[in-house]
Amino acid sequence: MDGNDERPSPTTVMVVDDVAANRYAMGAVLRRAGHRVVPVASGGEALVELDARLHDGALPDVALVDVGLPDMSGFELCRRVRARPCTADLPVVHFSATAIGTRERCMGLDAGGDAYLTVPAEPQEIQAVVRAAVRGARRRGDFEVLAHRLTLLSEAIVTVQAARCPRELADAAAEGAARLTGTDAVVFVLGPDGEMDSGTSRSRLAMPDAGAHEAVAGLITRIAKGRTGVHSTVVPAPLWPAGFFGAGRQDDARLVLAFTQEGRTPVCVATPARRTPLDDASLFRLAQATAFAAEPLFMYRAERHIALTLQRSFLPEPERLPRLPGVDLVVRYVPASRETEIGGDFYAALRTPSGFLTAVGDVVGHSLEAATVMVEIRHGLRAYCVEDGDPRVLAERLDRMLQHYHPDVTATVCLVLADPGTGRARIADAGHIPPLIVREDGAADYVRVRGPLLGLGLDRPEPTEVTLAPADRLLMVTDGLIETRGVDLAVSMDQLRTAAGAAPPGLDPLCDTLLDRFGQEQEDDIAMLALRLG
Repeated sequence: MDGNDERPSPTTVMVVDDVAANRYAMGAVLRRAGHRVVPVASGGEALVELDARLHDGALPDVALVDVGLPDMSGFELCRRVRARPCTADLPVVHFSATAIGTRERCMGLDAGGDAYLTVPAEPQEIQAVVRAAVRGARRRGDFEVLAHRLTLLSEAIVTVQAARCPRELADAAAEGAARLTGTDAVVFVLGPDGEMDSGTSRSRLAMPDAGAHEAVAGLITRIAKGRTGVHSTVVPAPLWPAGFFGAGRQDDARLVLAFTQEGRTPVCVATPARRTPLDDASLFRLAQATAFAAEPLFMYRAERHIALTLQRSFLPEPERLPRLPGVDLVVRYVPASRETEIGGDFYAALRTPSGFLTAVGDVVGHSLEAATVMVEIRHGLRAYCVEDGDPRVLAERLDRMLQHYHPDVTATVCLVLADPGTGRARIADAGHIPPLIVREDGAADYVRVRGPLLGLGLDRPEPTEVTLAPADRLLMVTDGLIETRGVDLAVSMDQLRTAAGAAPPGLDPLCDTLLDRFGQEQEDDIAMLALRLG
């Protein structure tokens, strides 16, 4: 052998041959080369031996199989080994003491064999064939492990990129890190204003208290100062708060910190150092993908804060609503429970020359633009109703305003002009859920009114006229109250009608009952207005 040849590494070789002398001779060659040998005399014995070793977690590294076995051919044994998932990757080398041709060699390869030996053979050839078969199997195994890790990494990055808020992002990254490392993982996402969101893998039941999180935030801030890119470090157990990797447990923590290009949003993936390789490239890539995904989420969080501030500043508080004799009025506004939703929902209550005007509407879409357009619609409504409070006229003017200033935006609105003296109400609808009238006896029905969305420039029907009794309650809501993904809106509207009819008397109890029933963890904003005349 020349000096560049690989030194044979100790492996376990199963030799399957029905002739004892042949088993001994082959075994002697292999043992001299430093291999462990498992001799068996038939195909059946080989399968039993493989089962036993599989149970003990000690499969051989390669099998040398005689073609002419007494109970089955070596080709058939190879096919059976390949057919079992637990032994399918075992390298098989066929051998024969008789002269064989191309046909037999092809049969061996077709059965799944890795090589073919003609014996007797030189010891160097036997050893080289064994080494080659084992090396090929290990490389295949390495490739499979790599492919599996890349699959896990890809799945984790897809989940990270689908996160809708920083907390969801941290949870998704922690779960991905745990799957990659096979251990507990905690992820911290530090926002530009110092706020920190943390997530943990599902195997964890609880997280340490706020003090531990503050300590980690300070530690990450110190390590991150002036850095960009991806860095790895180990924090000794005395400096790492206990409990993140198990209740009451304190471990050295292996941290992978990733930063965006500007270094504004550091992400820290933390795992127990004793169970995580220092150079795990997949964790580096996951941390970096998490940092890139965090930037737009924090920008959206800031945008949502602006939008909510805008909405709340322009939606009057209940105590600031106009008061009019003969009109009782209650309003509710609930922002979406999801951080990624910014709605354009609104309500309005205004005095006009021809009566008391109420409106509930929703700008289509979820963005800062939707919130700003909502403000424009409310201002437009306030301006237009000074001259004419007719619901159809107001809807037409709002429609033209949207077409002129926001041609790509549509909105829904329901407008009710009520006369407290007579109880008469004129109602116009633009693609919105119609008002619900709840009678004193508990009967509840939607007003039959409809019309096209604002912003489409379509003709509008005449308003619908109804007369409200003194005990009647008129309810106007946005679809955020009842809209549920996968449920037909007509079904949800019918559930709302039933619940409203069963609500206790009064406007406040009506609104509170419906919010308790439908308004928990909704994905859209909720605006609600209830009035009673008399």
